[in-house]
Amino acid sequence: MSHNRAHRIVFANEKGGTGKSTTAVHVAVALAYMGKTVAAIDLDPRQRTMHRYIENREAIQAKRGIELPTPTCEVFDGTAAGQDEKTLEATLDRFAQTADFLIVDTPGRDDPMARIAAEQADTLVTPMNDSFVDFDLIGQVDAETFKVKKLSFYAELIWEARLKRSRMGLEQDRRELDWVVVRNRTGYTEARNMARLEKALAEMSKRVGFRIAKGLSERVIYRELFPSGLTLLDKGHLGDLGTSHLVARQELRGLIASLRLPGIGLEDKAA
Repeated sequence: MSHNRAHRIVFANEKGGTGKSTTAVHVAVALAYMGKTVAAIDLDPRQRTMHRYIENREAIQAKRGIELPTPTCEVFDGTAAGQDEKTLEATLDRFAQTADFLIVDTPGRDDPMARIAAEQADTLVTPMNDSFVDFDLIGQVDAETFKVKKLSFYAELIWEARLKRSRMGLEQDRRELDWVVVRNRTGYTEARNMARLEKALAEMSKRVGFRIAKGLSERVIYRELFPSGLTLLDKGHLGDLGTSHLVARQELRGLIASLRLPGIGLEDKAA
């Protein structure tokens, strides 16, 4: 498969309810505000959360007569007739030819198309809630010591994808897969549990090779923005913002910086 110029960011987690699509949309819009050409593929044809968000964003622009930086977005239905691994790879290539960044939002379940997308990622982002329920996706801990006992199936899957990607890099001059585990909704975690989780994540990151980044806190504003397709970056179109909203915007800036994306300078990250 040819390597096109778009940097591919895949948001993947086999567990639902981690803020994956919300994070993906906000990262995509943030990059569009930086003047980057952004394309997006939604691999969940049933929920279509990212695609619906972009549809709502396009509708509010038409209704208000405004123009907002907006990524293009398409749904890929891997369950439809004729849609298989080869057609997905062709779709990824087609979008990558005209974009600076290609965002892929995957279903919150085990999905063969999501696995393929993860293998093609330049940056793999796994959002998780700050709980051992979500941590169990990547590793299991001892019930008393909270030390990591073993990797989960998903962590082993990504490990294999990284090895495969490393071999592809030798053949196609591609960068290694950068896996970033993003901790969402940290504000509601009890202090002792947070400390245990931080220790377990740090131990697991050394064993598996992912980086840890702080994501988006639990805020009502994210659910309120969905019907309009607006994001925290759409200043001037959100009305009066409270202090918590301004803090949330700063969280998003911090996340973008943590992803260490190519071609994003300090002036872009602070925008």
